[in-house]
Amino acid sequence: MSKNKGGSKAFAALQNVGKTFMLPIALLPVAGLFLGIGASFTGASFIKMYHLESVLGPGTFLNHLLMIFNDCGSVIFNNLGLLFAVSVALGLAKSEKGVAALSALVGYFMMYATMTSAIVNFGELGRLKKIGGLLTDMLGFTNTMNTGVFGGIFIGLICVWLHNKYYKIKFPDAISFFGGTHFSPIAGALAGIVGGFIMAFLWPYIAMGIAGLGTLIGKSGYFGTFFYAYVYRALIPFGLHHVFYLPFWQTAVGGTATVAGKSIVGAQNIVFAQLAAGQKISWEAARYFAFQFPVMIGGFPAAALAMYHCAKKNKRKDVKGLLLSSSLTSILTGITEPLEFTILFASPFLFWGIHCVLFAFSAVFVSLLKIGVGFTFSGGLLDMILYGVLPGQARTNWLALVPLILFYFALYYFVFRFAIEKFNLKTPGREDDDETATLHTKKDYVSEKNGASANAEGIPAMIVSGLGGKDNISTFEACATRLRVGVKDPSIVKKDVLKSTGAVGTVVHGTGVQVIYGTKVSTIGPEVSDYLGVES
Repeated sequence: MSKNKGGSKAFAALQNVGKTFMLPIALLPVAGLFLGIGASFTGASFIKMYHLESVLGPGTFLNHLLMIFNDCGSVIFNNLGLLFAVSVALGLAKSEKGVAALSALVGYFMMYATMTSAIVNFGELGRLKKIGGLLTDMLGFTNTMNTGVFGGIFIGLICVWLHNKYYKIKFPDAISFFGGTHFSPIAGALAGIVGGFIMAFLWPYIAMGIAGLGTLIGKSGYFGTFFYAYVYRALIPFGLHHVFYLPFWQTAVGGTATVAGKSIVGAQNIVFAQLAAGQKISWEAARYFAFQFPVMIGGFPAAALAMYHCAKKNKRKDVKGLLLSSSLTSILTGITEPLEFTILFASPFLFWGIHCVLFAFSAVFVSLLKIGVGFTFSGGLLDMILYGVLPGQARTNWLALVPLILFYFALYYFVFRFAIEKFNLKTPGREDDDETATLHTKKDYVSEKNGASANAEGIPAMIVSGLGGKDNISTFEACATRLRVGVKDPSIVKKDVLKSTGAVGTVVHGTGVQVIYGTKVSTIGPEVSDYLGVES
C-alpha cells in the first residue's frame, strides 16, 4: 500500500511539473512560425533556387521584414531556460503566482551571474575552455555555461518551493517590510546565488553526462531510436510525455552541434539554428521529430477510417462526423488525443501493443531515409510544409516522407481493421445497441448540454459532479487537450458522468485525474474554472 501511495504521489508531482511545461511550449508554434518563415524565405539557397534576388535578396524591404520575423522567433528559442524557470514557478505556486514568477526570474539571473563569476574567480575558466563546447555567451554574460531548460527548471523548482513555504512569513516590526511576499524575490535571489555556485562546479559533469546519454542512444542505432519513440508515445495516456521528450529536444541529450560558429545543444534547437543559418538540416537531430509525420498525417486518419468501416451500419452516421473532424485535426495540426484515447479505451493492447510499436518503427524508417524535417508543436501538415517543403528538398529530404505517409496509411488501416474485427474491439459504433458511442458528434454534445441546462449550470456542473463535487477538488488546471485535476478521494470520481459530458476518456492515478476532451478543452476549461471560482 505504501508503495502505491508513493507512486501516486510521484505521478501527481510529475503531472504538476509536466503541465507547467505547456506554458512555454505553447509559445513554440508561433515562435517556430516566425523563425521558419523568416529563415526559409531569406535563405540564400531558397532565393537563388527561385531567382528571387530582386524581391527577397539582401537589402530589399521584404528581406528586412522577414529578418525581423527571424529574430523574433530566435529570441524565444534562445531563452527557453528563462521561460521555463518562470513558467514552473507560475504554474506550481499555491498563491501570489505573479510574485513567484518574479522570484524565479530574479533567481535565474542571479544563478547565471554567480556561475559566470565563479568560473573566472575560482580558476575554472581555463579548464572548461580545454573541454570545449561548454562555454558560451548568453543573457549578456561572457564565457558562461548554457544550462538550458534543465537550469531553468532547477532554479524554478527551488524558487517556487521557497515561495510556497515563506510567502506568508512574518518578521519583527523593525524589518517587517521584508516579510510576506516581499521575501519571495529575496529568497529567489539567495537561491540563485547558491544554485549558481553549485552549477559552476557541477554542471560540467552534468553536461558531459547527458551528452554521453545522447551519444549512447545515438550509438544504439535504430534500437535507441525505436526505444525513444515507443516511450514517447506510451506516456501519452499519463500526460507525462513532456517530461520524457523535453531533455532530448532542449538539452545535450538530444545532441550537440556547431552551427554558424556557435555551440548548440538540444535536437530542436539544432534544427532551428540550422534553419536560421540556411544549412542542411541534420537528420540525426530531426529524427526526434520527423517520425511523427507519417502517423499524424497517414496513420491516424487510416485508423479512423478502419473504425468507421468496422462500425455497425446503423451507427456509422453517428461516428462519421467526429472521426472525420478528428482525422482532419490530426492531419493539419498533429493533435491526436481524441483518436488515441478512443484506441486506448477500446483496447490497451491495441494502443500499447500495436499503435505504439508502429509509431516507434516510424522513427526507424525516417532515420533510414535520413529525413530532416522538424517541427515546433506536432507533426501535422502545416509543420511539414513550414519546416520541410519551404526550406527545400535539398535541405530536408521531405519528399521521402510522401511514400512513407502513404505506406503508413495502408499499414494502419489494415492492421487496425484486422485487430478490431479479430478481437471484436468496442471502437466507436461497435457498442451494444443500448450503448452510445464513445465519441460524440457536435449535435450530441449540444443536445447533452441543453439537457443538462435544466441543472442551471449545465456541462461545468456535470463535470464537477463527475469529479466528486467541489469539495473533492484540490487543484484544477486546463492544458492543451485535457483537464488535469487533483482530487481528495479518487474513489468517488464518476467516469460515466464525465463521459456523458463529451470526454474521450478519464485517467485516474492516485489523486491525479486527467479528463481528456481534445481541442474542446479550450472552451470547457474556462467554463469549469468559472464554475469553481478558480483560475484555469
